[in-house]
Amino acid sequence: MNFFRRISFNLWYLRRPPWDSGITPPELFEFIQSHPAGRALDIGCGTGTNVITLAKTGWQVQGFDFASRAIRMAKRKVKSAGVQADLFTDDATQMKNISGQFDLALDIGCFHGLPNKADYLTQLDRILAPNGFWLMYGFFKQTDDHTAPGLVPADLDLIPTQTFTQISRRDGFDKRERKSAWFLYQKVGKGNW
Repeated sequence: MNFFRRISFNLWYLRRPPWDSGITPPELFEFIQSHPAGRALDIGCGTGTNVITLAKTGWQVQGFDFASRAIRMAKRKVKSAGVQADLFTDDATQMKNISGQFDLALDIGCFHGLPNKADYLTQLDRILAPNGFWLMYGFFKQTDDHTAPGLVPADLDLIPTQTFTQISRRDGFDKRERKSAWFLYQKVGKGNW
């Protein structure tokens, strides 16, 4: 199954996939303006648009994607932009190539597409620094098809409240008129809460 998903995602990048707008969302700019730069990880970074934005604003950035084709494109864009970033292929449910801790984990459309969200959350807990932030965007399912991408309330219930505190939620609609939301969580820091 993993092999076929990887091929599928790589095929999407033969053209511009619908989720790769090439535009940094205002929610990320708002976060950058209200938080000091630190270490950031872009989970499912695609062609690197937000990696570049973070690097240009002083963040030390790593980004990874399931699709190796997307990472090759991201490396070219990062080089052309003249910024520093570490880009590689990885699986969001395993994060094998990630060490150290991050002040920001950015996820624009990865969590909502994963069949195994619990493993993702385990890895997120491992890589996010105490008091670090998880800025996540996802759309909600419009179908009962459990294999289709999208969030359901039970997915949000998986997020352990003893580990992550929801700071904000901004509901809206994506460009295809699906219900969607931006979430900002903060990891509970040891001894700070």
